[in-house]
Amino acid sequence: MKRAVILAGGKGTRLRPYTVALPKPLMPIGEYPILEVIIRQLRSQGFGHVTLAVNHQADLFRAFFGDGSKWGMKIDYSLESKALSTMGPLKLIEDLPEHFLVMNGDILTDVHYGEFLDAHAAEDRLFTISAAARDQRIDYGVLKVDGGNALVGFDEKPSIPFLVSMGVYAVSRRTLDSIPPDQAYGFDHLVLGFLAEQKQVTVVPHLGYWLDIGRPDDYERAIDDWPELSKRLVIA
Repeated sequence: MKRAVILAGGKGTRLRPYTVALPKPLMPIGEYPILEVIIRQLRSQGFGHVTLAVNHQADLFRAFFGDGSKWGMKIDYSLESKALSTMGPLKLIEDLPEHFLVMNGDILTDVHYGEFLDAHAAEDRLFTISAAARDQRIDYGVLKVDGGNALVGFDEKPSIPFLVSMGVYAVSRRTLDSIPPDQAYGFDHLVLGFLAEQKQVTVVPHLGYWLDIGRPDDYERAIDDWPELSKRLVIA
């Protein structure tokens, strides 16, 4: 049975005023809250146990999702007594399997979570990051100069391709050894530590749909995209 930890403890400050009454993962997309879309995706892809790492408005999550029986899976809760950032909450969960999924509770994507975790576990990786391709367009003509300030090249409004973390990770229990207890410890701290220790981290580019619903503009785009996106997602 596949296991997932969903990070749902943030306050959603970037999405105000929408999140004054509801935590961000419970904001509706079409007929479902964002987090229910994720739960339904996970269930359809072989996940039978989900732990919600909660803090802010934890009672609302419990009231909505209960024990998960409505979705034919087990849902339980890990309650932070203080904010622990993105990776710190994992130290509170004692029954994690050898390999498990960790993800943010406010993303909309067509990535296949089950296949992503299976590929990670098959190679016994330490940590795998699902990454989205993005382009940053520079709205200026870019000058290239040599050491003597002589012009040697010119690009008119170039686009720079890069990869960004999607907030979806496949994780080995060995990762917990790198997370300090009872303190805020983020994804940035973890991966910078892995780099410093020269530990291998795998990045898997995802070429499909991904939206991090963190700002009003992103949320409104998700609502606009949902009628077409919902046809591609398996959320039974």
